[in-house]
Amino acid sequence: MSDAQHKSAPKSVDDQLAYLRKGAAEIIPEAELRAKLEQSVKSGKPLRVYLGVDPTAPDIHLGHTVVLRKLKHFQDMGHTAIFLIGDFSAMIGDPTGQSETRPPLSREQVEANAQTYLAQVYKILDRDKTEVRYNSEWLGKMSSYDVVRLCGHYRLARMLEREDFRSRLEKNLSISVHELLYPLLTACDAVELKSDVELGATEQKFNLLAGREIQREYGQVSQVALTVPILVGTDGKRKMSKSLSNYVGITEPPGEMFGKLMSIPDELMWSYYELCTDVPSDDIAKFQQAVNAGKLHPMDAKMELARLIVGGFHSEDAAKKARDTFQRVFRDRQAPETAPARKLPAGAPKRLVALLVELSLAPSRSEAERLVKQGGVEIDGNRVADVKKEVDLSRPYEFLLRAGKKKFIRVVVE
Repeated sequence: MSDAQHKSAPKSVDDQLAYLRKGAAEIIPEAELRAKLEQSVKSGKPLRVYLGVDPTAPDIHLGHTVVLRKLKHFQDMGHTAIFLIGDFSAMIGDPTGQSETRPPLSREQVEANAQTYLAQVYKILDRDKTEVRYNSEWLGKMSSYDVVRLCGHYRLARMLEREDFRSRLEKNLSISVHELLYPLLTACDAVELKSDVELGATEQKFNLLAGREIQREYGQVSQVALTVPILVGTDGKRKMSKSLSNYVGITEPPGEMFGKLMSIPDELMWSYYELCTDVPSDDIAKFQQAVNAGKLHPMDAKMELARLIVGGFHSEDAAKKARDTFQRVFRDRQAPETAPARKLPAGAPKRLVALLVELSLAPSRSEAERLVKQGGVEIDGNRVADVKKEVDLSRPYEFLLRAGKKKFIRVVVE
């Protein structure tokens, strides 16, 4: 299954909607998006679609790309893709998902993160067709009068409907006034950009809907809010996050990306297919049916997923090389082409467990014995089960020693 063959953008309204529904959690409201698309086709004027991102961290992982891919889908269909860097709002900090007030970032932190972030974004978006804006362009110029006038357009009761605010109130946890301003200030982004559609993760739904309301208050036609699901990390349990070490970085080497993707639970790979590739949903369903029916091995389906994702961020050649290396090392249990070599002087026979420790393939003799007992040690592809086995070092020759799944050393006896 090739991801490339699915990249031609649809033209009709029905086809555009079908394309946009893939991987979307909600389109609020879908009838308005249809109307906007119909008007766009009729007038030839593209929709203005934006994604606002606070550069609170310098690196992008696969979880961030889910919503970026949706912006790319609009871009592929000829609409105006606006990547908004929330350099002003990042210094406030969106409290979404926070149980307490988050410390604001400094201007220097925000600017440094923004530059690194932007460089990585172009792995997905077309640099020449992307409109990049910074919300400090307008938020940084607001007067106290402008802020008070903005606050007059929104009700406190509505603000406290927000789940994380409500939860913190119930638990008697503090909420700073500047946090209440965050949704209103970012709603100004929609007004300034005159957006037709705003994109965000499901946890951003409140902010996106606030944008709709403030646009109406300022005499504009409300934008459509399109949300995408949160990508579960490689542990199969929690949101992908660097702090949880369950992430796949998009600038990581191809082999490392491939290995991390192969580590996800089998049942999770279908959501990765849906959210991280352009493979049509119907094809994904057929793929899943083949696995469930025993016609396709789950590992083969996952290797194809990893190839598609790695190829998208690197190249087809890099993805195929990563796949072949994984196949050789982890499925065929052969050594990687670059297995390190260690030279040993010829001499008396040596216990295998001692040799494993000497070559740093095991931290201790007890750990080496455990590896042997569990069948995790091989010499030239032959599993060793005897913890008392001695290795003949009396003559010049070489052999391949494997300990565990990933450690290989080519031993050269001289």
